Amino acid sequence: MPTPEHQRLRQDSAREKNWKRWGPYLSERQWGTVREDYSPGGDSWSDFPHDHARSRAYRWGEDGLLGFTDRQCRLCFSIALWNGNDTILKERLFGLTGPEGNHGEDVKEIYYYLDSTPTHSFARAMYRYPHARYPYRELVKTNAQRGYLDPEYEIVDTGLFHENRFFDVTATYAKADADDLLIEISVTNQGPDAAPITLLPTLWFRNTWVWGCRHEGCSAKPRIEKRRNATGHVVQTKHDTLEPFTCVFESQDTSELLFTENETNFAKLFDGKNFSAYTKDAFHRYVVNGETEAVNPKHYGTKVATAYQWNLAPGESRRARVRLTKSSPGPTPDLTDGFSDVLRLRSNEADDFYAHVIPEKETDAQRHISRSAYAGLMWTKQFYHYIVSDWLDGDKDVMTPPEARKSGRNRDWRHLYARDILSMPDKWEYPWFAAWDLAFHMIPAARIDPEFAKRQLMLLLREWYMHPNGQLPAYEFYFDDVNPPVHAWACLRVYQMEAEAGRRDTMFLKQTFQRLLLNFTWWVNRVDSNGDNVFAGGFLGLDNIGVFDRSKGLPEGAQLEQADGTAWMAFYCGTMMSMALELAREDKSYSDMASKFLDHFIRIIDAMNGRGEGGLWDEEDGFYYDHLQIDGETMPMRVKSLVGLLPLIAIEVLDDELLDELPGFRNRLTWFINNRLILATHLLFGENDKGHREILIAIPSRERLERVLKVMLDENEFLSDFGIRSLSKAHEANPYKVTVRGQESTVAYVPGESDSWMFGGNSNWRGPIWFPTNYLLIEALHRYHEFFGDDFQIECPTGSGVMMNLKEVASEINRRLSCIFLSPEGGGARPCLIGSGMIGDEKLWQDHVLFYEYFHGDTGEGLGASHQTGWTALIATCIEQLHGRIYEGAPTETQMPDK
Repeated sequence: MPTPEHQRLRQDSAREKNWKRWGPYLSERQWGTVREDYSPGGDSWSDFPHDHARSRAYRWGEDGLLGFTDRQCRLCFSIALWNGNDTILKERLFGLTGPEGNHGEDVKEIYYYLDSTPTHSFARAMYRYPHARYPYRELVKTNAQRGYLDPEYEIVDTGLFHENRFFDVTATYAKADADDLLIEISVTNQGPDAAPITLLPTLWFRNTWVWGCRHEGCSAKPRIEKRRNATGHVVQTKHDTLEPFTCVFESQDTSELLFTENETNFAKLFDGKNFSAYTKDAFHRYVVNGETEAVNPKHYGTKVATAYQWNLAPGESRRARVRLTKSSPGPTPDLTDGFSDVLRLRSNEADDFYAHVIPEKETDAQRHISRSAYAGLMWTKQFYHYIVSDWLDGDKDVMTPPEARKSGRNRDWRHLYARDILSMPDKWEYPWFAAWDLAFHMIPAARIDPEFAKRQLMLLLREWYMHPNGQLPAYEFYFDDVNPPVHAWACLRVYQMEAEAGRRDTMFLKQTFQRLLLNFTWWVNRVDSNGDNVFAGGFLGLDNIGVFDRSKGLPEGAQLEQADGTAWMAFYCGTMMSMALELAREDKSYSDMASKFLDHFIRIIDAMNGRGEGGLWDEEDGFYYDHLQIDGETMPMRVKSLVGLLPLIAIEVLDDELLDELPGFRNRLTWFINNRLILATHLLFGENDKGHREILIAIPSRERLERVLKVMLDENEFLSDFGIRSLSKAHEANPYKVTVRGQESTVAYVPGESDSWMFGGNSNWRGPIWFPTNYLLIEALHRYHEFFGDDFQIECPTGSGVMMNLKEVASEINRRLSCIFLSPEGGGARPCLIGSGMIGDEKLWQDHVLFYEYFHGDTGEGLGASHQTGWTALIATCIEQLHGRIYEGAPTETQMPDK
């Protein structure tokens, strides 16, 4: 029988019960985002800084600490803290803005996502709060004094956490029912001395009433008020579009109930007039400044909290409980023994669910990494709200943006209407969706919640996201940017994973295929300007990997033929062909589209390899390079980078079993072979272990594949102890230099943080290890092995004398990637944490894993966004592949073993 969590997923998908209505959908940073920016120059960091956040109501969302909200972000819950020393109440996470950080924006907090089921029936996260005053100014000042070549000044570098002088604050959520949320907040003093702390569990309504907006469906101001005749701290909510809810805060000796309004303090920030005497920052003023008149003595408002004041001895823990449930005529909801029973039951059910998801063969250490990765993936869901037309024009009552906005950022995306739960790359550093990130997120997400994965992928293809011309929106800062076309691949893989688990959702595949046809057409028209099947599409998500800063354009009159851009398009064609072939099993009309993409796929392969002169292959080096066309000459850009490895990912295998089902496609393929002799040379024929004929369609020939792999698997080039580097280490001693029209450009191996300000300085593809590209290369190796079998052997590492088949090579790369997160056998820090300063007590620091944006090419140190659990959650899938599972998805109910 299925686990209880599988049953909840089925009930939610069938709309029998709204189990996903409440979740960790609260942003960790709403301030400093584009959608909250109403400045003349489009400077989002300075228009709504962190210092405004406690006093200024947001227009498009909310943020909080370890918070939950409903899927429309109407009623929000999070926690606030004060250690008696800070200058402000800790209500949200602090970090440096883009211009403040010496490597771009960066959160300066320590927190962990510990657990979550897909329906968030059980979820847990922890925030680490120091005893001493939080060093806001010191962090900004010290980082400002550092340059690109210096490391970031992190919160642990301040010495605040010395001798474990901090509180661990853990928020645990458990659902007794779909609209019955139980919350337990525990605080533990980990330090050697007693220390005071004030805890404020906080409930509030997102401000939808002051703007005069048309789309919220809330015409009247909502209200939270103390419930009459109730014993203890009990409040009742009222909202136009949300049923009444009752919230019970645990009563303790020192606790008190506080009310205010979630409205801007105009008097403080803008020397204006407030809507009410009670403003958003009232709890800060009451707790930190002692302003008793800041809160409403009449016990109503749109924001409420209970304040608990504790003095905790060394090692002591205290807890506070809250219950938020849909109101009913019955007695007040219970905070007694039944509460503990629900928490324990949901925790056990979460264990049961992941016991079925994560392979039994994984070691305890590997299971811990996988479970943590899935937890982070679930916690980085977020309510994302951005209606571009309203944002451009402003609100009739309050927000009037400058006229310049209408000719500025995102002006061509007036159709975009986002009001959804979306998977975020990182809810602090990237609290907005990114199209190519989301595609990778859905691979591990499909292992635990395939319905969520499918809906996320379909959402970005809807007409209120996709541009009328077929382009997918890249990300909030500039929807027009060109990201790699990986959406089709993600759709196909999610379909295949679910099919392996027992269900073929061909309707999903049809819907996505039809929409992707529009996107494919946009790509062909947008980035193949010469019509020669060689593509140039911007920076393609790889930021600063190239010789030139592609975001600023090339030298006048120059054109760059991109090996990566062309490989991405071949990859796109092959994927669309495979989608069409799969759909043709049921509807033969799709075989015509498969033929079209086959033809396009092979033409790109031909252009990539060249006939005689031309192409992007370099016979001398055995590698693919970008070519610069300038002043009538062609210059190969001899940089050994992912640009030359990505051609490996465009691979498809056709077999006789499939072709027998599709005689029309087989006939067209036969015609193609007989009449396109030059192009047909790119087809390779073989036989699988079942005796069926197979056809390999890939960019490199077998000989060229061997030569590229020889470079890729060389530890002095791409193969690190922790995966495949994004730039060859050979460029450390021998940087690539090129002079174009008197201007010299240099590309050198930089294994860690970026040493330039290209693309904001907060990412680097000139050496570090990135999970998305590693995953695609690993998957390609599996496909090549599917065709070549064990007879294809290659030295791995190059020069070692150890021969492996390509499946074994893929496993070796997976093993190295997993080493990023595993403590060394002899003990010590996990490589991903070695540069974080989070060392010392192993239980306190090393038990918790962070899933960074990318990793140091030599040491495995985590870099970039520290909680980028989206595409880095692919580690769970990589570990599963070590134990033999490749595409298999989440088990269906019929596959669940009996208890």
